[in-house]
Amino acid sequence: MDNKTFTEILSADLGLPKEEVENLTSALAGLIGEKVAQLDTVSLPCFGAFEPKKRQERVVVHPATGNRLLVPPKIVISFRPATALKQKIRHGE
Repeated sequence: MDNKTFTEILSADLGLPKEEVENLTSALAGLIGEKVAQLDTVSLPCFGAFEPKKRQERVVVHPATGNRLLVPPKIVISFRPATALKQKIRHGE
């Protein structure tokens, strides 16, 4: 499902204009991105949690050349689905 379809369905379900729903979804995405960038976990009830994790720098070996490379530290985001979401997917509700 693309963003346009998602906005239309949500707009119909909530009975709100599309522009307002677009503003709400972009504000939600912005807030999640902001908090994850600050290394805070963002949990959404019945949906799941976005957990930022900081990877340490490490040395890797390039498979073709055999050169050793230093990979800098970075933040990765993992998503852990909530139990309610897992059950909905399993049972097709």
